[in-house]
Amino acid sequence: VLFEPTDGTIEAGCQGTCRAEVRVPGRRAHSARSWLGENAIHAAAPVLAALSSYEARDVEIDGCVYKEGLQAVAISGGVAGNVVPDAATVSVNFRFAPDRSESQALDHVRDVFSGYDVTLTDSSGGALPGLTAPAAQHFVDAVGEKPVAKYGWTDVARFSELGVPALNYGPGDPNLA
Repeated sequence: VLFEPTDGTIEAGCQGTCRAEVRVPGRRAHSARSWLGENAIHAAAPVLAALSSYEARDVEIDGCVYKEGLQAVAISGGVAGNVVPDAATVSVNFRFAPDRSESQALDHVRDVFSGYDVTLTDSSGGALPGLTAPAAQHFVDAVGEKPVAKYGWTDVARFSELGVPALNYGPGDPNLA
């Protein structure tokens, strides 16, 4: 049992996480002659539009509903206050249900941003709920509440890789963690 903040609710499994950089090219020019360049920050608008219109999956596994999400977490570009930027980078984080592998998650991100250079910067696989393991069932029975999906990545994934049943359970509001 991992003592993650769960508000005293059993949170089973965990989401995987994938961070990637989506690179947007442009052409540098002096801003006084901006028509000679291509503004990479402006050209990032379709990347942001894809994120704004993204429809995430809800995936039910063993009675737990995992909500996926794809978010911009940073954007960078530009070299000076008077230069049209020749490059921009949108950093994205994809929280994926544990029915996807890390490679499937990256493939999905690359599909969403087809036509752009996408570089993986960090990835950790999720963990299936594991509620059928006898030890997990005994804990669920002792607590007496229905488990829910863990939104976020935790070390449950490390135990899951080793075949060790693990659950998240502890005090504290997970929405404030």
